Amino acid sequence: MKSSTICQDWLDSLPTTEGCLKNEQSIGREFLLDQGMPSKKDEAWRLSNFNKLNSFLSLPPIIDNEDIKSQYKSIFPEKDVNRERIIINPKQNPNKNINLPNGIEKLNNKEIEENLGKIVKSTNIKNDISVCLNQASSSNLLALKVKSNFNQSLEIIIPSIEEKSISTRIFLLIEEGAKLDLLQIFLGNNNSAQNHLIEIKLESEVELTHGLISLGEEKESSSICTLAVEQSKNSTYSLHSIHHGWDYSRFEPRIIQSEGEASTIIKGLQVTKSKEQIATHSLIRFEGPNGKLDQLQKAVASEYSHCIFNGSIEVPQKAQKTEAAQLSRNLLLSKRARIDTKPELEIVADDVRCTHGATVSQLQDEELFYLLSRGIDNKHANSLLLKGYYDEVISHFPKSAGKWNFLEKLIQDIKK
Repeated sequence: MKSSTICQDWLDSLPTTEGCLKNEQSIGREFLLDQGMPSKKDEAWRLSNFNKLNSFLSLPPIIDNEDIKSQYKSIFPEKDVNRERIIINPKQNPNKNINLPNGIEKLNNKEIEENLGKIVKSTNIKNDISVCLNQASSSNLLALKVKSNFNQSLEIIIPSIEEKSISTRIFLLIEEGAKLDLLQIFLGNNNSAQNHLIEIKLESEVELTHGLISLGEEKESSSICTLAVEQSKNSTYSLHSIHHGWDYSRFEPRIIQSEGEASTIIKGLQVTKSKEQIATHSLIRFEGPNGKLDQLQKAVASEYSHCIFNGSIEVPQKAQKTEAAQLSRNLLLSKRARIDTKPELEIVADDVRCTHGATVSQLQDEELFYLLSRGIDNKHANSLLLKGYYDEVISHFPKSAGKWNFLEKLIQDIKK
C-alpha cells in the first residue's frame, strides 16, 4: 500500500477535532493532507525504514474512555518517597483526577495560549512531519507550571496499549529559580505505537535535570518523540536518555538557547538488536553569546539492526564566545548491523570554540582477552565491557531510575 494511502487512512481514523487542541489538530491534519508522509528525498528521513514507519500509522488510535491502569500496575516499581509520580492514561484526559505536589500547578487557558507550540515553531524544521503527526492526533494536553520555590523530583510514566496508537502532548513551564529533577518513562507494548510532543520552557536561573528512559517491546512497538526545550539566560539543562527495544523509534531533541549564556548537557544512548531501527536527530541552536554545550551520543547495534544519529549545532553571528562539543561514539557488534552517524556544525560566529567527532568500533579484543585470562567466561566478559561502555550515560540518571531495571535489559538483549 502506498504511504499516501496509509496516511489518508490514518487521518480518516482520527476522531473529530475538539477541545483545547482543536486548532493544533487542524494544522497538523491539513499539513499531512497537503504534504503527505516523507520520502527518501527528504534529507532528515532518507535513512528511515519506511515499512516500519507505515506500520506506525497502521494502528488505530485511542478514542474511548476505558481505564488501562490495571494492565500496567503490576510492572510499575514502587516510587521513592521524595519523588512525585504522574501516570498518563492514554484513554483519559491527563488533567482529570491528577494530584500535583505543592509547587506544581496547572497552566490556565491564557498561559497555554501564550506558550503552546511556540518553542517547536522556533526550531524552524522544514516539513516537520514528527510534530504534525502529533498535532493531528493528540486530543489532550498536560500543561504544568513548576513554581520558583520548587526543588523536588517528578516522575511521568506513559505506558502503551497493545494493538493501539497513542499520542501525548506535554508542556512544562519552569519558573525562574526553580530546580527540578524530572524522570520520564515511555513503555512499549506488543504491536503498539507512541507519539509524543514535549515542550519545556526554562526561565532564568532554572536547573533542570531530565532523564528519559524509553523501553519498547520487540514485537513491533514503535515510538516517535519530539522534545523541544527553550533555555533562558543562566539556565542549566541536562538531558540523559536511553532508547531500547523499539522495532522503530525516532527521537528528536531540539534545544534553543534563546539568549545565550546558558549551559546544556546531553548524553544519549540507543541500543538495537534483531531488525530494529532507532534514530536520534538532535538540534541545538545558540541565539546569543557565551552559550555552552557538552553532547555525547552513544549507540550499540547488534544482529541485523540499525542505529542512526544526526546531530546539528547552529552558531549564528550573534552567538559569540560559544563553547560547544559534540561526540558520537558507536559500537558495532555484528557484521550485519549498521550504524549511520552524522555530526554537523554550522558556525557563522568567529569567536567560538566548537568541536565534533564520530567513531565506530567493536569491543576491544585486548580487553576481552584480559577478562577471559582472569577466568571470566565469554558471556560475563562481554557484559562487563558493555556495562563499562554504558556507564558514561547511565551513571547520570537518578538512583530511583535503577528500579526500572533498564541496565539488565540492555545487557541481556544484546547478542554479539
